[in-house]
Parts: sequence; C-alpha cells; structure tokens
Amino acid sequence: MVSLPFKQNENIKGNDRWLFGMIFGILAFWLFAQTTLNIAPIMQKDLDIQTHIMNIAVSVTALFSGIFIVIIGNLSDRWGRVKTIRIGFILSIIGSLLVGFSPSGFLAEFTLLLGRILQGLSGAFIMPASLALVKAYWEGAARQRAISLWSMGSWGGSGFAALFGGLMVASIGWRWIFIIAAFVSVLGMWMIRDTPESKAFTISEYKSDRFGIITFMIMMVGLQIVATQGGNFGWTSLLTLSILAVSVLATIIFIRSGLRNPNSFVDFKLFKNITYSGATISNFLLNGTAGILIVAMSLIQLGGRLTAQEAGLLTLGYAIAIVAFIRVGEKLLKRYGPRKPMMWGAIIVLIAILLLMPTHWTLSSYKIAIIIGFTLFGLGLAFYATPSTDVALSALPDDQVGSGSGIYKMASSLGASFGVAISATIFTMFSSDSSSIQWIEGMISYVGRQDNLAVREAAFFAYGFNLLIAIAAIISIALTIPKSQKTKK
Repeated sequence: MVSLPFKQNENIKGNDRWLFGMIFGILAFWLFAQTTLNIAPIMQKDLDIQTHIMNIAVSVTALFSGIFIVIIGNLSDRWGRVKTIRIGFILSIIGSLLVGFSPSGFLAEFTLLLGRILQGLSGAFIMPASLALVKAYWEGAARQRAISLWSMGSWGGSGFAALFGGLMVASIGWRWIFIIAAFVSVLGMWMIRDTPESKAFTISEYKSDRFGIITFMIMMVGLQIVATQGGNFGWTSLLTLSILAVSVLATIIFIRSGLRNPNSFVDFKLFKNITYSGATISNFLLNGTAGILIVAMSLIQLGGRLTAQEAGLLTLGYAIAIVAFIRVGEKLLKRYGPRKPMMWGAIIVLIAILLLMPTHWTLSSYKIAIIIGFTLFGLGLAFYATPSTDVALSALPDDQVGSGSGIYKMASSLGASFGVAISATIFTMFSSDSSSIQWIEGMISYVGRQDNLAVREAAFFAYGFNLLIAIAAIISIALTIPKSQKTKK
C-alpha cells in the first residue's frame, strides 16, 4: 500500500456561507425530494402510473443514495470533498428537472425513475463529503454547532417535507417543488464556490473494489425489489424467492470478500469501534421509522378524505419540534455525553408511534393523535440527531472521515429507503385485500365510518412494523453506547 502525503491548510476556519451552501444541497435531498412521502397519490394520478411504480419512485431515491454513499465518501477523501459536492449539486439539478418536467403517460415512468435515481446519487455525493468538510474546517463548539445546523438540513428537512409538499401542491402544483429544488442547488453550488479543497491527510493508492460494489448493489437492489414488489409477484412465488436467495447469497459473498480485501469500499475495521457501530446501527433503525410518514399521509388522505395540504399541516409539530430542539440535543450531548440523549430520543420516537397506532378512533380524535404523535416524533429525532452524528464522527481517524461518514449516512438513507418501502408495501398489500387481517376487528372496535376499515387496519399493521424497529433501536443503543462515553473535542 503506497501512501502519498497531502498537505492541508490547518488554519482554515469554516464560515456560515460555506456551511449553508452545503446545507442547501442537503435540503434538496431531504426536503424537496422527500415530499413524495405526502404527494405520491397526486403524482401517481397526474402522471397516470401504477401504484407499485410510484412506491418504487418514492423509495428509490434513498436506496441509490444508500448504495453509493460509502463509495463516493471513500473517493471524496482522495479526489477532493469540495469537487465531490459540486458533482452532487449538478446531479441534483438534472434529477430535479427530470422529475419536475416528467411527461404524463408512456414516458412518465422512465423520466420519473431516472430523475429520482439522480436525486439519490446527489445525496450520495453531498452528504459524506459535506460532513467530512465540517470535521476538517470546524473545531470544538463550532463543529458541534455546524453539525446541529447540518442536521437541521437533513432531519429538519425531512420534518418539513410533508407540510411543504402539501402547501406547494395546493398553491402552485407539485412540479414546482422539483423545479425550485434545482434553483436551490444552483444557489448552494454558488455559495461554496471559493471553499478550499480538502482531502485526507494521506492518500492511499486506491484500488477500486469493483467486486464488492457489484455484490453490494445486487444485495441492496434485490432486497428492495422483494420489499416493494413481493406482494405483486406473490410472497411465496418462485420469482420472489429466487430474488431473495440471490440477495442473501450476494450478502454473504460481500461480507466474506470485504473482510479479506484491504481495499474493500466498506471498511469493516471501522466496526471494531463499538461506539461507532452503535451510532450507525441505531441511525439505520431510527431512520427506518420514516415509514410512519407515508403510512399516516396515505391513511388520512385515502381513509379520511383529507387533501395533501390538510394532511401535511397535521405534521407541522414534527417540523417545528425537530428544528426547535435539535440544538437542545447538542446541549444534552455536552452535559450528559451521547448515550442518554440518544436513548431518550429513541424512547420518545417509540411513544410517538404508539400514539399513531389507534386507527380505530374517529377522524377528529385521530387528527389530535397525529398532531401530538408527530410532534413527539420530531422531538425524539432532535434529541438523537446531533449526539449520534457527533459520536460517530469523533470515533473516526482523519483519513477515514469520508468513508466512515459515508457509512453512517448510508445507514440514514438505506434505513429510510427500506423503512418507507416496507411500510408502504404492508399498507398497500393489506388495504387492497384485508381478508387476512380482519380478525383484528374481533379485538378492536372501530368507531366512525365503516367503509374504510381495510385502510385503517392496514395502517395499524404498518405502524406495528415501525414500532418493532424503534424497539430494536433502543436495544442497540443500550448495548453499544457506553455510559461513560465522552465525545472528543
């Protein structure tokens, strides 16, 4: 292994223009691109495409971000983090315009899916490289502030996505969401125009792990196909089982080859640090609870006959809480270390999901549950976000920040992708045919309208899946984040 020195100006201090320029790139992904969680039914009708295609379009952005985020994060250490972010902005502009100008009918599926894939790739380029720049050019309390603001772009952006999407649809139409996203990316690229380049302090001779990348892609795409299309193919059909078998085999091969390959694009040595592993695993799981968004928005639009704007307004507490309290998470980190605020945040998320599960209530009562539930959801994620991100970054050596932060953000994207995909699949499957779950009516008395029982029952079980992964997140934090863990200054 050959190492080449790279001299980096250690006196450079980051400024807010650079920071907010990068945050605009984060917002293009987490705010604008994620509005599909709320406006998917409207887009589907306008573009005249099938439900399962729209479900793929919703989740494929986070999937492709997750697949490539580690690869790009690793490469950004070598070819330059600022250069990587600029490429991400270009992909965001092209992808957003493709979605915004998708034609109805025959070409809709192609342009929509291509645009959504490019949006996902833009997140893979921007997120790990921008986190690496935060560590390179911000120190101490300034870094924790920068991480909090960066987190507002990701967690906060996703918090406002449903509300923003609903308001945009009601005012100027869904297509403008993505056209404006392109303009935001242009502005962000201009704001970072003079940011000094940053690379790893030592640049190892890079050998592309093509075999690992291919097996990883087969693994992820196969699992996503099973999650989104298993119901259409038949869960026990030969096709579904074959795709699942190929994915499992690819998983085994990927892990075994990665452990033996010193140039594996996923550095498995990073997971020897139990704190980093715990932050990454819990990050994957808590991001998976994003599935409650698509379930809640679909439930109250299809079952409660609310508009996308009305549905989005019910999530206002989520957006406000995550933005208002995310710096509280930073203060809790300074006072208690990462374990307690991460645990508190995960428990609050669990309570939020429990509040959303009484789908047997009347619409008026359930609206109150949604308002309170999503407010708590935002509060829990706000408590969790900065402590988890900071402890993950603090555990990384300088020459592995790009790849390590890439793995951490891969957990965010893949968690959200699979959480949304599986939640949407459960909801769609049971709402279209509730015969297998009608036994729940003997245990729960559904009040109010009775013509929407299939939708309400389907939502209950989809929420149940999210409840299980929230419990798993709590367990992972309890087992992996030491009580005495302190963040590095």
